[in-house]
Amino acid sequence: MNIAQIPILSITTYLPLAGIVLICCMSGKRHDLIRWTAFLTTVATFVVSLPIYFGFDASTWQMQFVENVPWIERFGINYHMGVDGISMLLVMLTTFLSALAVLSTWSAVKESVKAYMISLLLLEVGMLGVFCALDFFLFYVFWEVMLIPMYFIIGIWGGPRRIYAAVKFFIYTMSGSVLMLVAILSLYFMMHKATGQYTFDILKYHELNLPAGTQFWMFLAFFLAFAIKVPMFPFHTWLPDAHVEAPTAGSVILAGVLLKMGTYGFLRFNLPMFPQATIQFVPFIFCLAVIGIVYGAFVSLAQDDIKKMVAYSSVSHLGYVMLGMFALNVEGIEGSTIQMINHGLSTGALFLIVGMLYERRHTRLISEYGGLMKVMPLFATLFLVVCFSSIGVPGLNGFIGELLILIGAFKASVPFASVAMLGLLLGAVYLLWMYKRVMYGPITNEENRHLKDMTVREIAYLVPILVFIVWIGVAPKTFLNKMHTTVAHLIEQVNADKTLAKTTDYATDHTNN
Repeated sequence: MNIAQIPILSITTYLPLAGIVLICCMSGKRHDLIRWTAFLTTVATFVVSLPIYFGFDASTWQMQFVENVPWIERFGINYHMGVDGISMLLVMLTTFLSALAVLSTWSAVKESVKAYMISLLLLEVGMLGVFCALDFFLFYVFWEVMLIPMYFIIGIWGGPRRIYAAVKFFIYTMSGSVLMLVAILSLYFMMHKATGQYTFDILKYHELNLPAGTQFWMFLAFFLAFAIKVPMFPFHTWLPDAHVEAPTAGSVILAGVLLKMGTYGFLRFNLPMFPQATIQFVPFIFCLAVIGIVYGAFVSLAQDDIKKMVAYSSVSHLGYVMLGMFALNVEGIEGSTIQMINHGLSTGALFLIVGMLYERRHTRLISEYGGLMKVMPLFATLFLVVCFSSIGVPGLNGFIGELLILIGAFKASVPFASVAMLGLLLGAVYLLWMYKRVMYGPITNEENRHLKDMTVREIAYLVPILVFIVWIGVAPKTFLNKMHTTVAHLIEQVNADKTLAKTTDYATDHTNN
Protein backbone atom coordinates (compact mmCIF):
# COMPACT_ATOMS: atom_id res chain seq x y z
CA MET A 1 0.00 0.00 0.00
CA ASN A 2 1.19 3.52 -0.82
CA ILE A 3 2.17 5.40 2.33
CA ALA A 4 0.18 8.40 1.08
CA GLN A 5 -3.00 6.31 1.38
CA ILE A 6 -2.45 5.65 5.07
CA PRO A 7 -3.52 8.34 7.60
CA ILE A 8 0.04 8.35 8.89
CA LEU A 9 -0.20 11.82 10.43
CA SER A 10 -3.25 10.92 12.50
CA ILE A 11 -1.71 7.62 13.58
CA THR A 12 1.48 9.39 14.65
CA THR A 13 -0.37 12.20 16.42
CA TYR A 14 -2.79 10.06 18.39
CA LEU A 15 -0.66 6.99 19.13
CA PRO A 16 0.42 8.48 22.49
CA LEU A 17 -3.27 8.40 23.48
CA ALA A 18 -3.07 4.60 23.36
CA GLY A 19 -0.29 4.76 25.92
CA ILE A 20 -2.42 7.07 28.07
CA VAL A 21 -5.30 4.59 27.98
CA LEU A 22 -3.00 1.72 29.00
CA ILE A 23 -1.46 3.74 31.84
CA CYS A 24 -4.91 4.78 33.09
CA CYS A 25 -5.76 1.07 33.46
CA MET A 26 -2.71 0.45 35.67
CA SER A 27 -2.30 0.81 39.39
CA GLY A 28 -0.56 4.06 40.30
CA LYS A 29 1.91 2.09 42.43
CA ARG A 30 3.38 0.13 39.50
CA HIS A 31 5.90 2.83 38.67
CA ASP A 32 8.26 0.77 36.55
CA LEU A 33 5.47 -0.66 34.41
CA ILE A 34 4.07 2.85 33.89
CA ARG A 35 7.50 4.16 32.89
CA TRP A 36 8.07 1.32 30.44
CA THR A 37 4.62 1.77 28.92
CA ALA A 38 5.20 5.49 28.40
CA PHE A 39 8.67 4.94 26.97
CA LEU A 40 7.64 2.17 24.58
CA THR A 41 4.68 4.28 23.44
CA THR A 42 6.97 7.21 22.55
CA VAL A 43 9.42 4.85 20.81
CA ALA A 44 6.55 3.35 18.82
CA THR A 45 5.42 6.87 17.89
CA PHE A 46 8.91 7.70 16.64
CA VAL A 47 9.09 4.48 14.61
CA VAL A 48 5.64 5.11 13.12
CA SER A 49 6.70 8.65 12.15
CA LEU A 50 9.75 7.48 10.17
CA PRO A 51 7.77 6.84 6.94
CA ILE A 52 6.82 10.54 7.01
CA TYR A 53 10.49 11.42 6.57
CA PHE A 54 11.45 8.65 4.16
CA GLY A 55 8.25 8.92 2.13
CA PHE A 56 8.41 12.70 1.82
CA ASP A 57 8.74 14.03 -1.73
CA ALA A 58 11.24 16.91 -1.56
CA SER A 59 10.59 17.99 -5.16
CA THR A 60 7.28 19.70 -4.39
CA TRP A 61 6.14 22.44 -2.04
CA GLN A 62 2.63 21.01 -1.86
CA MET A 63 1.37 19.62 1.44
CA GLN A 64 1.84 15.86 1.73
CA PHE A 65 0.17 12.99 3.60
CA VAL A 66 -2.93 15.18 3.54
CA GLU A 67 -6.06 14.15 5.45
CA ASN A 68 -9.04 16.41 4.86
CA VAL A 69 -12.57 15.45 5.93
CA PRO A 70 -15.53 17.63 7.01
CA TRP A 71 -15.85 18.05 10.75
CA ILE A 72 -18.18 20.89 11.79
CA GLU A 73 -19.53 21.82 8.37
CA ARG A 74 -21.80 24.59 9.61
CA PHE A 75 -18.77 26.71 10.49
CA GLY A 76 -16.49 25.49 7.71
CA ILE A 77 -14.32 23.46 10.08
CA ASN A 78 -12.50 20.45 8.61
CA TYR A 79 -10.23 17.83 10.06
CA HIS A 80 -7.35 18.90 7.82
CA MET A 81 -3.83 17.56 8.40
CA GLY A 82 -0.69 17.73 6.26
CA VAL A 83 3.03 18.53 6.33
CA ASP A 84 5.52 20.32 4.11
CA GLY A 85 9.31 20.39 4.19
CA ILE A 86 9.38 22.58 7.30
CA SER A 87 6.71 21.02 9.48
CA MET A 88 7.81 17.48 8.57
CA LEU A 89 11.22 18.03 10.19
CA LEU A 90 9.60 19.46 13.31
CA VAL A 91 7.32 16.42 13.56
CA MET A 92 10.38 14.17 13.47
CA LEU A 93 12.13 16.29 16.11
CA THR A 94 9.08 16.00 18.37
CA THR A 95 8.76 12.22 18.21
CA PHE A 96 12.52 11.81 18.66
CA LEU A 97 12.90 14.07 21.69
CA SER A 98 9.71 12.82 23.36
CA ALA A 99 11.10 9.29 23.64
CA LEU A 100 14.40 10.55 25.07
CA ALA A 101 12.60 12.85 27.51
CA VAL A 102 10.64 9.95 28.99
CA LEU A 103 13.80 7.88 29.34
CA SER A 104 15.65 10.76 31.01
CA THR A 105 13.06 11.10 33.76
CA TRP A 106 13.18 7.45 34.84
CA SER A 107 14.56 8.05 38.33
CA ALA A 108 14.06 11.82 38.69
CA VAL A 109 10.29 11.71 39.23
CA LYS A 110 9.24 9.38 42.05
CA GLU A 111 5.85 10.79 43.06
CA SER A 112 2.64 10.72 41.00
CA VAL A 113 4.50 8.90 38.24
CA LYS A 114 1.24 7.88 36.59
CA ALA A 115 0.00 11.46 36.22
CA TYR A 116 3.42 12.63 35.11
CA MET A 117 3.69 10.13 32.27
CA ILE A 118 0.13 10.84 31.16
CA SER A 119 1.03 14.54 31.04
CA LEU A 120 4.11 13.88 28.89
CA LEU A 121 2.14 11.74 26.43
CA LEU A 122 -0.70 14.26 26.19
CA LEU A 123 1.88 16.99 25.60
CA GLU A 124 3.28 15.00 22.68
CA VAL A 125 -0.19 14.75 21.13
CA GLY A 126 -0.61 18.52 21.32
CA MET A 127 2.80 19.29 19.86
CA LEU A 128 2.41 16.90 16.93
CA GLY A 129 -1.06 18.24 16.21
CA VAL A 130 0.19 21.83 16.02
CA PHE A 131 2.76 20.93 13.36
CA CYS A 132 0.28 18.87 11.31
CA ALA A 133 -2.92 20.93 11.52
CA LEU A 134 -3.99 22.80 8.37
CA ASP A 135 -7.26 24.08 9.80
CA PHE A 136 -7.23 27.13 12.07
CA PHE A 137 -9.75 25.65 14.50
CA LEU A 138 -7.87 22.36 14.70
CA PHE A 139 -4.57 24.20 15.09
CA TYR A 140 -5.93 26.26 17.97
CA VAL A 141 -7.30 23.17 19.74
CA PHE A 142 -3.90 21.48 19.62
CA TRP A 143 -2.19 24.74 20.64
CA GLU A 144 -4.30 24.89 23.80
CA VAL A 145 -4.00 21.14 24.49
CA MET A 146 -0.23 21.36 24.83
CA LEU A 147 -0.49 24.28 27.26
CA ILE A 148 -2.30 22.29 29.95
CA PRO A 149 0.10 19.34 30.51
CA MET A 150 3.16 21.61 30.47
CA TYR A 151 1.49 23.79 33.12
CA PHE A 152 1.04 20.75 35.35
CA ILE A 153 4.51 19.36 34.63
CA ILE A 154 6.07 22.61 35.86
CA GLY A 155 3.58 23.27 38.67
CA ILE A 156 3.49 19.78 40.22
CA TRP A 157 6.89 18.21 39.53
CA GLY A 158 9.02 21.36 39.32
CA GLY A 159 11.42 22.99 41.76
CA PRO A 160 10.83 25.14 44.87
CA ARG A 161 9.34 28.08 42.89
CA ARG A 162 7.28 25.84 40.62
CA ILE A 163 3.90 27.48 41.29
CA TYR A 164 5.21 30.93 40.43
CA ALA A 165 6.91 29.62 37.27
CA ALA A 166 3.85 27.62 36.17
CA VAL A 167 1.44 30.52 36.67
CA LYS A 168 3.78 32.90 34.85
CA PHE A 169 4.13 30.42 31.98
CA PHE A 170 0.37 30.02 31.77
CA ILE A 171 -0.43 33.75 31.88
CA TYR A 172 2.13 34.65 29.21
CA THR A 173 1.18 31.80 26.89
CA MET A 174 -2.55 32.27 27.41
CA SER A 175 -2.23 35.97 26.64
CA GLY A 176 -0.64 35.09 23.32
CA SER A 177 -3.32 32.49 22.66
CA VAL A 178 -6.13 35.01 23.18
CA LEU A 179 -4.51 37.46 20.77
CA MET A 180 -4.14 34.70 18.19
CA LEU A 181 -7.78 33.65 18.62
CA VAL A 182 -8.95 37.22 18.03
CA ALA A 183 -6.82 37.39 14.88
CA ILE A 184 -8.11 34.02 13.63
CA LEU A 185 -11.75 35.04 14.09
CA SER A 186 -11.09 38.38 12.38
CA LEU A 187 -9.59 36.57 9.39
CA TYR A 188 -12.53 34.15 9.41
CA PHE A 189 -15.04 36.95 8.86
CA MET A 190 -12.75 38.72 6.39
CA MET A 191 -12.65 35.54 4.34
CA HIS A 192 -16.44 35.37 4.32
CA LYS A 193 -16.69 39.01 3.24
CA ALA A 194 -14.17 38.49 0.43
CA THR A 195 -15.29 35.09 -0.89
CA GLY A 196 -18.73 34.46 0.57
CA GLN A 197 -17.62 31.29 2.34
CA TYR A 198 -16.88 30.46 5.95
CA THR A 199 -13.73 28.39 6.26
CA PHE A 200 -10.87 27.79 8.65
CA ASP A 201 -8.66 26.22 5.95
CA ILE A 202 -5.18 27.72 6.53
CA LEU A 203 -4.04 27.18 2.94
CA LYS A 204 -6.96 29.23 1.60
CA TYR A 205 -5.86 32.14 3.76
CA HIS A 206 -2.46 32.00 2.07
CA GLU A 207 -4.30 33.08 -1.10
CA LEU A 208 -6.32 35.86 0.56
CA ASN A 209 -5.01 39.26 -0.55
CA LEU A 210 -5.67 41.65 2.31
CA PRO A 211 -5.20 45.44 2.20
CA ALA A 212 -1.86 46.67 3.53
CA GLY A 213 -3.42 48.29 6.60
CA THR A 214 -5.31 45.13 7.52
CA GLN A 215 -2.19 43.04 7.04
CA PHE A 216 -0.34 45.31 9.46
CA TRP A 217 -2.78 44.74 12.32
CA MET A 218 -3.20 41.02 11.61
CA PHE A 219 0.57 40.58 11.48
CA LEU A 220 0.90 42.43 14.78
CA ALA A 221 -1.66 40.22 16.53
CA PHE A 222 -0.02 37.00 15.35
CA PHE A 223 3.41 38.49 16.04
CA LEU A 224 2.58 39.07 19.71
CA ALA A 225 1.20 35.54 20.08
CA PHE A 226 4.24 33.90 18.51
CA ALA A 227 6.87 36.30 19.93
CA ILE A 228 5.76 35.31 23.43
CA LYS A 229 6.11 31.65 22.52
CA VAL A 230 9.57 31.94 20.87
CA PRO A 231 10.23 33.92 23.19
CA MET A 232 11.67 37.07 21.64
CA PHE A 233 13.07 39.94 23.66
CA PRO A 234 11.32 41.57 25.58
CA PHE A 235 8.67 38.83 25.90
CA HIS A 236 11.18 36.30 27.26
CA THR A 237 10.91 36.76 31.02
CA TRP A 238 8.73 33.69 31.59
CA LEU A 239 11.28 31.35 30.01
CA PRO A 240 14.14 31.26 32.58
CA ASP A 241 11.70 30.65 35.43
CA ALA A 242 9.91 27.87 33.55
CA HIS A 243 13.18 26.20 32.56
CA VAL A 244 14.80 26.39 35.98
CA GLU A 245 11.77 25.07 37.85
CA ALA A 246 10.68 22.40 35.35
CA PRO A 247 11.91 18.81 35.77
CA THR A 248 14.55 17.68 33.28
CA ALA A 249 12.10 16.17 30.77
CA GLY A 250 9.98 19.32 30.93
CA SER A 251 12.99 21.51 30.15
CA VAL A 252 14.02 19.26 27.26
CA ILE A 253 10.56 19.40 25.67
CA LEU A 254 10.16 23.09 26.41
CA ALA A 255 13.46 24.03 24.77
CA GLY A 256 13.45 21.35 22.11
CA VAL A 257 9.90 21.63 20.80
CA LEU A 258 7.56 24.11 22.52
CA LEU A 259 9.65 27.17 21.71
CA LYS A 260 9.57 26.12 18.05
CA MET A 261 5.80 26.61 18.05
CA GLY A 262 6.45 30.34 17.91
CA THR A 263 9.03 30.26 15.13
CA TYR A 264 6.90 27.76 13.19
CA GLY A 265 3.91 30.07 13.56
CA PHE A 266 5.78 32.90 11.83
CA LEU A 267 6.64 30.61 8.90
CA ARG A 268 3.18 29.09 8.58
CA PHE A 269 1.08 32.23 9.12
CA ASN A 270 2.82 35.62 9.18
CA LEU A 271 5.10 35.31 6.16
CA PRO A 272 2.71 33.73 3.62
CA MET A 273 -0.52 35.41 4.76
CA PHE A 274 0.75 38.96 5.36
CA PRO A 275 3.58 39.51 2.85
CA GLN A 276 3.36 43.30 2.74
CA ALA A 277 3.35 43.60 6.53
CA THR A 278 6.20 41.08 6.71
CA ILE A 279 8.43 43.32 4.62
CA GLN A 280 7.41 46.38 6.63
CA PHE A 281 8.21 44.64 9.92
CA VAL A 282 11.68 43.44 8.86
CA PRO A 283 13.65 46.31 10.51
CA PHE A 284 11.65 45.94 13.73
CA ILE A 285 12.15 42.16 13.86
CA PHE A 286 15.85 42.56 13.11
CA CYS A 287 16.20 45.00 16.01
CA LEU A 288 14.50 42.66 18.50
CA ALA A 289 16.39 39.62 17.20
CA VAL A 290 19.82 41.25 17.52
CA ILE A 291 19.00 42.66 20.96
CA GLY A 292 17.90 39.17 22.02
CA ILE A 293 21.10 37.62 20.66
CA VAL A 294 23.42 39.98 22.53
CA TYR A 295 21.28 40.34 25.65
CA GLY A 296 20.78 36.58 26.05
CA ALA A 297 24.50 35.97 25.66
CA PHE A 298 25.53 38.62 28.20
CA VAL A 299 22.97 37.44 30.77
CA SER A 300 24.10 33.83 30.26
CA LEU A 301 27.64 34.95 30.99
CA ALA A 302 26.53 36.33 34.37
CA GLN A 303 24.78 33.19 35.63
CA ASP A 304 26.08 31.00 38.46
CA ASP A 305 23.35 28.37 37.92
CA ILE A 306 24.08 26.04 34.98
CA LYS A 307 20.42 25.49 34.12
CA LYS A 308 19.62 29.19 34.16
CA MET A 309 22.62 29.82 31.92
CA VAL A 310 21.31 27.30 29.38
CA ALA A 311 17.84 28.87 29.64
CA TYR A 312 19.11 32.36 28.79
CA SER A 313 21.24 30.93 25.99
CA SER A 314 17.96 29.91 24.32
CA VAL A 315 16.97 33.58 24.09
CA SER A 316 20.22 34.23 22.23
CA HIS A 317 20.00 31.20 19.94
CA LEU A 318 16.38 31.82 18.98
CA GLY A 319 17.32 35.39 18.15
CA TYR A 320 19.42 33.90 15.35
CA VAL A 321 16.43 31.87 14.19
CA MET A 322 14.33 35.03 13.89
CA LEU A 323 17.16 36.95 12.23
CA GLY A 324 17.57 34.32 9.51
CA MET A 325 13.84 33.94 9.01
CA PHE A 326 13.23 37.63 8.35
CA ALA A 327 16.22 37.93 6.05
CA LEU A 328 13.60 36.64 3.59
CA ASN A 329 16.07 34.77 1.41
CA VAL A 330 16.72 31.06 0.87
CA GLU A 331 19.91 30.93 2.96
CA GLY A 332 18.35 32.76 5.87
CA ILE A 333 15.12 30.77 6.07
CA GLU A 334 16.82 27.40 5.50
CA GLY A 335 19.39 28.31 8.16
CA SER A 336 16.58 29.40 10.49
CA THR A 337 14.69 26.14 10.00
CA ILE A 338 17.70 23.87 10.45
CA GLN A 339 18.70 25.93 13.48
CA MET A 340 15.32 25.15 15.04
CA ILE A 341 16.27 21.49 14.80
CA ASN A 342 19.82 22.17 15.99
CA HIS A 343 18.64 24.13 19.00
CA GLY A 344 16.26 21.34 19.94
CA LEU A 345 19.10 18.82 19.84
CA SER A 346 21.93 20.86 21.39
CA THR A 347 20.00 22.70 24.08
CA GLY A 348 17.93 19.61 24.80
CA ALA A 349 21.20 17.71 25.35
CA LEU A 350 22.50 20.48 27.63
CA PHE A 351 19.39 20.21 29.80
CA LEU A 352 19.80 16.43 29.94
CA ILE A 353 23.40 16.91 31.09
CA VAL A 354 22.35 19.39 33.76
CA GLY A 355 19.76 16.84 34.89
CA MET A 356 22.48 14.17 35.24
CA LEU A 357 24.51 16.46 37.47
CA TYR A 358 21.48 17.43 39.53
CA GLU A 359 20.48 13.81 40.14
CA ARG A 360 23.96 13.17 41.58
CA ARG A 361 24.49 16.32 43.63
CA HIS A 362 21.08 18.03 43.86
CA THR A 363 22.61 21.38 43.02
CA ARG A 364 23.09 23.32 39.80
CA LEU A 365 25.51 25.93 41.13
CA ILE A 366 28.73 26.07 39.13
CA SER A 367 30.70 26.82 42.29
CA GLU A 368 29.72 23.43 43.75
CA TYR A 369 31.62 21.57 41.05
CA GLY A 370 35.17 21.44 39.68
CA GLY A 371 37.50 18.66 38.57
CA LEU A 372 34.70 16.34 37.44
CA MET A 373 36.72 15.20 34.43
CA LYS A 374 38.87 13.14 36.79
CA VAL A 375 35.93 11.12 38.10
CA MET A 376 33.52 11.30 35.11
CA PRO A 377 35.68 11.13 31.95
CA LEU A 378 32.96 9.80 29.60
CA PHE A 379 30.50 12.41 30.85
CA ALA A 380 33.11 15.15 30.37
CA THR A 381 33.80 14.06 26.79
CA LEU A 382 30.17 13.99 25.70
CA PHE A 383 29.50 17.23 27.56
CA LEU A 384 32.29 18.92 25.59
CA VAL A 385 30.86 17.71 22.26
CA VAL A 386 27.46 19.17 23.16
CA CYS A 387 29.08 22.50 24.15
CA PHE A 388 30.94 22.59 20.82
CA SER A 389 27.65 21.86 19.07
CA SER A 390 25.93 24.78 20.79
CA ILE A 391 28.86 27.08 20.02
CA GLY A 392 28.78 26.14 16.34
CA VAL A 393 32.12 24.38 15.85
CA PRO A 394 32.58 23.18 12.22
CA GLY A 395 31.69 19.53 11.75
CA LEU A 396 28.78 19.74 14.20
CA ASN A 397 25.18 20.77 13.63
CA GLY A 398 25.31 24.30 15.02
CA PHE A 399 27.85 25.45 12.46
CA ILE A 400 25.78 24.93 9.33
CA GLY A 401 22.72 26.61 10.84
CA GLU A 402 24.59 29.69 12.03
CA LEU A 403 26.54 29.91 8.78
CA LEU A 404 23.40 29.94 6.62
CA ILE A 405 21.68 32.43 8.93
CA LEU A 406 24.62 34.82 8.81
CA ILE A 407 24.92 34.52 5.01
CA GLY A 408 21.23 35.35 4.70
CA ALA A 409 21.48 38.15 7.28
CA PHE A 410 24.50 39.77 5.60
CA LYS A 411 22.61 39.73 2.30
CA ALA A 412 19.71 41.55 3.98
CA SER A 413 21.53 43.93 6.33
CA VAL A 414 25.26 44.17 6.96
CA PRO A 415 24.94 46.28 10.16
CA PHE A 416 22.50 43.94 11.89
CA ALA A 417 24.43 40.84 10.83
CA SER A 418 27.69 42.36 12.07
CA VAL A 419 26.25 43.00 15.54
CA ALA A 420 24.80 39.47 15.59
CA MET A 421 28.32 38.10 15.16
CA LEU A 422 29.03 39.25 18.72
CA GLY A 423 26.64 36.59 19.96
CA LEU A 424 28.84 33.85 18.48
CA LEU A 425 31.85 35.08 20.42
CA LEU A 426 29.94 35.46 23.67
CA GLY A 427 28.39 32.00 23.21
CA ALA A 428 31.84 30.45 23.14
CA VAL A 429 32.87 32.47 26.19
CA TYR A 430 30.00 31.56 28.52
CA LEU A 431 29.83 27.89 27.53
CA LEU A 432 33.56 27.17 27.64
CA TRP A 433 34.03 29.19 30.82
CA MET A 434 31.24 27.20 32.48
CA TYR A 435 32.73 23.93 31.20
CA LYS A 436 36.18 24.85 32.54
CA ARG A 437 34.85 25.61 36.03
CA VAL A 438 32.75 22.44 36.20
CA MET A 439 35.12 19.94 34.60
CA TYR A 440 38.70 21.15 35.17
CA GLY A 441 40.81 22.12 38.15
CA PRO A 442 41.21 20.39 41.49
CA ILE A 443 38.34 18.64 43.24
CA THR A 444 37.64 21.08 46.05
CA ASN A 445 34.34 19.54 47.14
CA GLU A 446 34.69 16.07 48.63
CA GLU A 447 31.18 15.12 47.54
CA ASN A 448 32.39 15.26 43.93
CA ARG A 449 35.23 12.83 44.48
CA HIS A 450 33.04 9.73 44.39
CA LEU A 451 30.53 10.63 41.70
CA LYS A 452 29.70 7.85 39.27
CA ASP A 453 30.24 8.25 35.55
CA MET A 454 27.36 7.88 33.10
CA THR A 455 24.99 4.94 33.46
CA VAL A 456 23.79 2.79 30.58
CA ARG A 457 20.42 4.55 30.64
CA GLU A 458 22.07 7.98 30.45
CA ILE A 459 24.23 6.88 27.54
CA ALA A 460 21.11 5.50 25.84
CA TYR A 461 19.33 8.85 25.80
CA LEU A 462 22.31 11.16 25.19
CA VAL A 463 24.21 9.30 22.46
CA PRO A 464 21.30 9.33 19.93
CA ILE A 465 21.30 13.13 20.13
CA LEU A 466 25.06 13.18 19.55
CA VAL A 467 24.57 11.00 16.46
CA PHE A 468 22.26 13.63 14.95
CA ILE A 469 24.57 16.45 16.07
CA VAL A 470 27.38 14.92 14.01
CA TRP A 471 25.08 13.78 11.19
CA ILE A 472 23.68 17.27 10.55
CA GLY A 473 27.16 18.78 10.86
CA VAL A 474 28.73 16.37 8.36
CA ALA A 475 25.82 15.79 5.95
CA PRO A 476 23.43 18.77 6.27
CA LYS A 477 22.00 18.14 2.77
CA THR A 478 20.11 15.19 4.23
CA PHE A 479 17.86 17.70 5.94
CA LEU A 480 18.29 20.85 3.85
CA ASN A 481 17.16 19.11 0.66
CA LYS A 482 13.88 18.15 2.33
CA MET A 483 12.96 21.78 2.95
CA HIS A 484 14.51 23.58 -0.04
CA THR A 485 11.47 23.56 -2.34
CA THR A 486 9.14 24.55 0.50
CA VAL A 487 11.37 27.47 1.48
CA ALA A 488 11.69 28.65 -2.13
CA HIS A 489 7.90 28.65 -2.47
CA LEU A 490 7.52 30.53 0.83
CA ILE A 491 9.82 33.29 -0.43
CA GLU A 492 7.78 33.44 -3.66
CA GLN A 493 4.65 33.96 -1.58
CA VAL A 494 6.23 36.84 0.33
CA ASN A 495 7.44 38.52 -2.87
CA ALA A 496 4.46 37.61 -5.07
CA ASP A 497 2.81 41.03 -5.24
CA LYS A 498 4.59 43.14 -7.87
CA THR A 499 3.02 46.29 -6.48
CA LEU A 500 5.22 45.98 -3.40
CA ALA A 501 8.35 47.16 -5.19
CA LYS A 502 8.38 50.57 -3.55
CA THR A 503 7.57 49.17 -0.12
CA THR A 504 10.29 46.53 -0.52
CA ASP A 505 12.87 49.10 -1.56
CA TYR A 506 11.98 51.31 1.38
CA ALA A 507 12.18 48.45 3.88
CA THR A 508 15.51 47.26 2.47
CA ASP A 509 17.05 50.74 2.46
CA HIS A 510 15.79 51.40 5.98
CA THR A 511 17.26 48.10 7.21
CA ASN A 512 20.65 48.72 5.58
CA ASN A 513 20.81 52.16 7.07
